[in-house]
Amino acid sequence: MHLDHDPAAPPAGTIGFDDFLRVDIRIGTIVAAEPYPEARKPSVKLRIDFGPGIGERKSSAQIAVLYDPDSLIGRQVAAVVNFPPRQIGKFMSEVLTVGFADEAGNVVLFAPDRPVPNGSRLF
Repeated sequence: MHLDHDPAAPPAGTIGFDDFLRVDIRIGTIVAAEPYPEARKPSVKLRIDFGPGIGERKSSAQIAVLYDPDSLIGRQVAAVVNFPPRQIGKFMSEVLTVGFADEAGNVVLFAPDRPVPNGSRLF
């Protein structure tokens, strides 16, 4: 599912600005998190509040190596909210929570360095 994590990899092919605008990345606050041991890779099931325009959405995130579910409650994260839902085992993931790979290839969540309103869009 994931692309090349090598920080030394060349950039992906050029896209137009309109292509970028089609990817709707929003900020939401994690309101629930629980382990997802049935997933192929260590994952956590998240429920994220994106505010009144989008509401709460579910996500399966491959973050269990670095994050304890209890520590995630109240944390703001970024997610792509306009991909179609995707079946991850028995769980339907509605948004793609985004992050970056650390040196070991584990996912580090991407989030603002200051609180912003839920539903704020990346631009």
